[in-house]
Amino acid sequence: MILKNLRLSVVLLLICGLIYPLAMTGVAQVVMPAKASGSLIADANGKVVGSELIGQTFTAPQYFWGRISSIDNNAAGSGSNNYAPSNPALTERVQKDIAAFLAANPGVAQADIPADLLTNSGSGLDPHISPKAAAIQVQRVAKARNLDPAKVQALVAENTEGRSMGLFGEPRVNVLKLNLALDQLK
Repeated sequence: MILKNLRLSVVLLLICGLIYPLAMTGVAQVVMPAKASGSLIADANGKVVGSELIGQTFTAPQYFWGRISSIDNNAAGSGSNNYAPSNPALTERVQKDIAAFLAANPGVAQADIPADLLTNSGSGLDPHISPKAAAIQVQRVAKARNLDPAKVQALVAENTEGRSMGLFGEPRVNVLKLNLALDQLK
């Protein structure tokens, strides 16, 4: 009986732990190779600079900033600190982030800062911001790059993705793609 159970365990381990994952990886590579390889994004020189699925931290004034990430966009350990709204640490962090955003974006009122610029996503890896979060940064980015704000706003519009399947989610802007498009404007 023990030998029979051991054989069954080995067979199931091979099927479920090796054969099935390799088969699904092979099918994914054939059906959707870019997604199966991590949805990687390359710069103008062909160098991979990130994934369209994982956010990056941008802090320079000439770039659009993404969402806050309590894990520094480290995909090895996704998650959030999950502070309750009543937690003083959350209040302190948000106040600090508001002050930094207002200092970098003069002329923006605190009440106009979109929530997605001050909050974590559930994974801490969200690569997207809302079109409003991008629009509120246009003046800063345009000034830092000596560009016409209308040209930067047009770039935001070009990089705004619609709802998934036209139905699910909200319109969004991938921050890495937008910043790479900005670098192409040279």
